[in-house]
Amino acid sequence: MSRPIQLHADLSIDPAREAETIDYFETVYRPTASRFEGYIDLRLLKLQGALAGAAPAGINYRFSITFASETLRQRWVASAPHQEVWGKLETFVTKREYDFLLFEVI
Repeated sequence: MSRPIQLHADLSIDPAREAETIDYFETVYRPTASRFEGYIDLRLLKLQGALAGAAPAGINYRFSITFASETLRQRWVASAPHQEVWGKLETFVTKREYDFLLFEVI
């Protein structure tokens, strides 16, 4: 049996659009993702500070999505609903250079 996977992406959300971003994430993005096979969890984490070392430059949020497998996550990514909701989410960011980190959940 395979383990779930979790994808992390650091985001630079426009501070002037923070409330709008959070509302969109909670009322549109998460509900859309949750309808897909294999979906487990989706979080938007607001950076509060670096307790040791340094936070990635210029980011203020981390996006974290968990699926039962990478295959099922890829189906979500390839879907028209994902293209629509990710495209809208990108309107809230100040830069579109992302580091996508994929983890196996142990």
